[in-house]
Amino acid sequence: MSEEINQISTKEILDKEFKTSMRGYNQEEVDAFLDIIIKDYEAFLNHIEKLEQDNSRLRKQSEQTRSRPVTSNHQVNYDILKRLSNLEKAVFGKKYADS
Repeated sequence: MSEEINQISTKEILDKEFKTSMRGYNQEEVDAFLDIIIKDYEAFLNHIEKLEQDNSRLRKQSEQTRSRPVTSNHQVNYDILKRLSNLEKAVFGKKYADS
């Protein structure tokens, strides 16, 4: 549907190894921060997937709405009046139809 914008996956973030040096970063802090990033990344991916599904569903509904035949109010009113007339004849009988 849309071009792939993800350059890395959550697994790649999790498996990323950083070189250590004499004055390097604290490895535990980096790991904790990457854990937060992974959770956010997964949440964003899930949210994007949900939005794409909603978008697809709404497009289908829109197409169905466009394909429905449009009836004019005049035709609808005529149909209602005709049904009402038939109902009155059925309820009140010939006496109502003659008056």
